[in-house]
Amino acid sequence: MAEITPVHTPNAPAAIGPYSQAVASGGLLFTSGQIALRPDGSLVEGGVPEQTAQVLENLRAVLAAAGCAPTDVIKTTVFLRDMADFPVFNQSYATFFGDHRPARSTVAVLGLPRDVRVEIEAVAAIPEGRPR
Repeated sequence: MAEITPVHTPNAPAAIGPYSQAVASGGLLFTSGQIALRPDGSLVEGGVPEQTAQVLENLRAVLAAAGCAPTDVIKTTVFLRDMADFPVFNQSYATFFGDHRPARSTVAVLGLPRDVRVEIEAVAAIPEGRPR
């Protein structure tokens, strides 16, 4: 069985339940869903652009803690409270990933933790030679 290593960084909000910010196993990083909380746990007010920006910065911090960058992301799953927010969300997402285009699923959900509008989880390949 592959070793499973929890990943934690103070540069993203602590888990608000019994889970890790991410786990590394078999050369892959699996992040938990990131929401619009600042690293100190306070909620980002505002709409989809503001919340998406914070979610993506949290994701960047968790990736970095495992020696990864956004370009190492293989797949994301996006949860939106309202699919009508997709065009605005997609602009921030496209800016964050630039020319990198990971696979993605986007679904609308009835509710998200802390009543946020956006949550994103990711799977990334941990490059060989980077700390895990």
